[in-house]
Amino acid sequence: VQMDNQSSPRKVPSVCSFRYGLSLLLHVCNSIIMSQRMCLSLTMVVMVNSSDPHGVPNASTEDSLDVMKSPVYNWSPKTQGIIFSSIFYGILIIQIPVGYLSEKYSIKKMIGSALFLSSLFSLILPMAAEGGEAWIIACRAAQGVSQGSALIAQHAIWVKWAPPLERGRLTSLSLSGVLLGPFIVLLVTGFICQSLGWPVVFYIFGACGCGVSLLWFLLFYDDPKTHPCISVSEKNYILSSLNQQNGLLSALPYLFAWSFGILAGHTADFFLSRNILRLNTIRKLFSTLGLFLPPFFGLCLIHLSFSFSSTIVFLILTGSTGSFCMAGLLINGLDIAPSYYGFLKGVTNVIGMIGGLISSILCGMILNENPESGWFKIFFLTAGVNVTSLLFCLIFGKAEIQDWDKDRPEQTRL
Repeated sequence: VQMDNQSSPRKVPSVCSFRYGLSLLLHVCNSIIMSQRMCLSLTMVVMVNSSDPHGVPNASTEDSLDVMKSPVYNWSPKTQGIIFSSIFYGILIIQIPVGYLSEKYSIKKMIGSALFLSSLFSLILPMAAEGGEAWIIACRAAQGVSQGSALIAQHAIWVKWAPPLERGRLTSLSLSGVLLGPFIVLLVTGFICQSLGWPVVFYIFGACGCGVSLLWFLLFYDDPKTHPCISVSEKNYILSSLNQQNGLLSALPYLFAWSFGILAGHTADFFLSRNILRLNTIRKLFSTLGLFLPPFFGLCLIHLSFSFSSTIVFLILTGSTGSFCMAGLLINGLDIAPSYYGFLKGVTNVIGMIGGLISSILCGMILNENPESGWFKIFFLTAGVNVTSLLFCLIFGKAEIQDWDKDRPEQTRL
């Protein structure tokens, strides 16, 4: 639904639209990428001389045609392990560079080229295997670089193509191809190996990838504004929804957080200067507000947001009320150990960064299982972490200078 100047709803095609076609195309791309990655794990069974895999010359087969159709190698289990893991080295080293470059260069060229190169390496992998262990390891590592580039760069597509209210559906449709790929490989690889030979597995998935990369270059454009085939109504819908989201609504949580932070600081000093509350009580009060209100409004967002306006209100309050902690636990180190305050802030910041890293990985794992209902689990998990932290703060929190700070020699404070 698109809102015009009079706020009347106007239907815009959803499933039969270009943005959903794009998501489906990415779904196919991800399926092929995972198929190319997985197929070696299955073909290795027939690629290796299982009767004598530790360096003895290859055993002869009864049928010379079978030898030509399905070459057999004498790779040891250790060598096989290195070959299997080599693709992940390529994926690992390319993650951060591609994440940065995806903001600078054409996503169309990055994904299309990455898919084509991954498919090319799949086509030449049987030849690399003939060349020896080093060649197939290098081929798989290079394929990992290509696949990692495609899997990471595609996330930047939805910055310009996904309306905010459809991001869950569009991303889940595209990323579900990662799960379909292994299913396809497990379904057809055994039959292909038995009837046509294991090299044909790589030829088929490589050829499919080359064909899809050609479609990608023909059909995808980096920006809906420049796409020649998208309908005017869909283009306006996408652009207007993104303009609204990247404007005032995106800024409001920061505006309210700024206001709440200043309000908390002035209110805390007012309570302290008038002897209305003790310092320890003030710190616990604002820590309670900063730790309890965000998950509370987050749960309200799940259960009580029945309209666009209520959703926006709860989102703003969820993202902004945490700034009450500025007058609570965030400066509590200055109360208990002013001499060590700089050191304490460094330690707590590192702990916070580790928590942010763990939470990002955990959220990704949860959303990978179910991109839509996974958010419910994330909100409840966040609430649990905040409430646990709040209870710890209320039970053990202090606001008096500690003895270990008083015992520090005065000259070391200079």
